[in-house]
Formats: sequence, C-alpha cells, structure tokens
Amino acid sequence: MRIVHVSDCFAPRTGGIESQVGDLAARQADRGHEVHVLTATLGTAGERGGIVDVEGGVHVHRLGARLPFDLPVNPAAGPRLLRAAFGDLRPDVVHVHAGVLSPFAFDGARLALDAGLPTAVTWHCMLDGTVPALRGAVRRTRWADAPVALSAVSSAAAARVRDVFDAPVAVVPNGLDLDAWAPCDDDPAVVHDDDAPVRLVSTMRLAPRKRAVPLVELVGAAARRLPRGRLHLSLIGSGPALGRVRSAVSAQGLDDVVDLRGRLPRPQVRAAYAHADVFLAPAELEAFGIAALEARTAGLAIVARRGTGIAEFVTDGVDGLLVTDDAEMTEAVVHLAKDGRLLAGIREHNRTVRPAFGWDDVLGAALAEYERARALR
Repeated sequence: MRIVHVSDCFAPRTGGIESQVGDLAARQADRGHEVHVLTATLGTAGERGGIVDVEGGVHVHRLGARLPFDLPVNPAAGPRLLRAAFGDLRPDVVHVHAGVLSPFAFDGARLALDAGLPTAVTWHCMLDGTVPALRGAVRRTRWADAPVALSAVSSAAAARVRDVFDAPVAVVPNGLDLDAWAPCDDDPAVVHDDDAPVRLVSTMRLAPRKRAVPLVELVGAAARRLPRGRLHLSLIGSGPALGRVRSAVSAQGLDDVVDLRGRLPRPQVRAAYAHADVFLAPAELEAFGIAALEARTAGLAIVARRGTGIAEFVTDGVDGLLVTDDAEMTEAVVHLAKDGRLLAGIREHNRTVRPAFGWDDVLGAALAEYERARALR
C-alpha cells in the first residue's frame, strides 16, 4: 500500500506528534508499505520547498518555507506543493495528523478530499474549549458530509472530536516498543520501605500547556509535609518555560529536591526510569500521554489527571493513582511516600503486567482506518 502521512511537524523537531508520526511511518515501511511523509518542518540543514530525503525507509518531503522561529507552515506555497505531491504519488490513502492549530495538515486533508483520495484524519490533541466554535464551522462547510475516516489517539480525545463532527470517531492510539521500555533483569528491585526516599520523575516539554511550574509547586507542597530527604524529583525536558521552572524551584526552596535534567535521548530516559518509583503527569489536556506510557511500561507507578488519555492505560489503584486537581496530586504523592506497601504493590504490578498499545495493536488500528477511508470513497 502507498501511504502518505501529512503532518505540520516532523523530525528534527521533537514532540509527541513528531515522534509518533515518525515511528508509525517507519513501522509501516518495515511491513513492506511504501510510505511518504509530507511535512512543513524544514530538514536539519534547512531543506525545504519540496526536497525529498529517505529516512529509515520513509520518503520525507520537506514542503515548508524559511520563516521566523522556524514555524512549520507554508501559507504561500504549501497548498501548491501538497497538490503536486498528491498528483505525483497517487497514494492509496492519505493519513492526516491534526492538532488544534495545524494549517498545513488541514490543507492536506482538504486537498486530498478534493483529489478524491481516501483520507483518514487522526487528532492528537484535546479539543477542550474549542468544540462549540469548531462544531459551528463544520456545520457551515462541506466538512459536515466529507467522506473522511475520523479518529483520535484516545477515547477521551475521540469524545471531543465526535462532539465536533457528530460522526463516528475511532481510536488509533500512540504506539510503543514495549520490549525496549520493559524492565531489565539488572534494574533495581522493588523495595517495600516506608522510610525510603521516593524518587519522582516527569518527562515533558517545558511549555505552559504541560504545566511544569505547577508540578514543581505541588511537589514542594508534598515535600513540606514529609521528612527532609523523602522526595526527589527528576524533571526531564526542555522548552520555553525553563526559566520559569528554575525560578519556581528556587522560590519553593527545592534546589536539593528537584533536579532539572534537560532533554535526554530515549536510552537515557529509560535509564532514569530504572532508578525511579513514580511518574507524575500534571497536564490537564493530555490526549494520550506517551511519556506516561513509557514510564508505566518501565514499571513505575503513575500519578495523572482524570479525564485524560492516560486513563486508557492507568486504572486508579492498580497502575497508579488518578486525581482531579493539583491538590489531589499532592495528596497522592504524600500517600505513596507514606505507604510503602501500596507503592511497592503498584510497581510490582506494573513491572509484571504489560500494558496494551504495542505496535502490532497500533498498526492494526491504522490499517482498519485506511480501509474505512477507502470504503467511504
């Protein structure tokens, strides 16, 4: 099958959509499909304007333009380049990857439908706060009757998309190499000790939406309720909020509690999880939570917000604790720090019971959407 993915963002940018589109495309190429990615993200050396390179068996078409801040858009030439690419490639299916603001992806979906191509759209975001406006826009345009297979990366995200389009919405989850993240034989054993330090970890892009500053503040609130030295947080990631995060660490007096690790490659993240107990996910609008799934697969207890995509693979009291706000997350951290038996039980469960969302599951879900898109045409 000739599969064309359309995504505003792609490597060398880093982030959830970029990683998932890249991994999905590479896995599909490994299965013998001819896979192309059309993206507005420039290449490492600034490749743009239609340059095509092959990365891991995937043909990556750089259709972006040189713009301030390297924004992954091309309002002037993007539609023309997309239309030409569809005409040259004649794909069996076009798989569009959308966020709340994805002008390049939306152009790709519109032009693919104009060309009569089977089109699947997967939403990688939560549409909270935008549903009424989007629903009105859909009802005023041809999108209300467009023959497109709609999906989202979790049931929580799919519910919002369903509210917008009033149409069937499937789930095509993010995927993970479960073997690569599973505990190793030489990882430290789970220890039941109510007095042992509890090692917290969180991995995120340091941006306001991910809520790194509130995370530091709630960890500080928990640390003040526990003996000195009982908590340690490793915060992995970088981004525009780094300065504010550093200020929060200093203001909370947490220089000996919080370790800002910066952005780490996957092997180093995996190594950090091998020496941690609890993964904290403070984001309120988490469509899936691939970092949390990586940590869950590695055997960590997960503390996350209810109503997010993380609830797809975390059952409260089994894989971790689900909370409704920051105050409850503070309580959850304190509870796990005081109840070593509970923490050890959750960790032992997560080390021995694998979650779903291996690549076989994800590839099957994507293929089902492609067949649905072809049937709709």
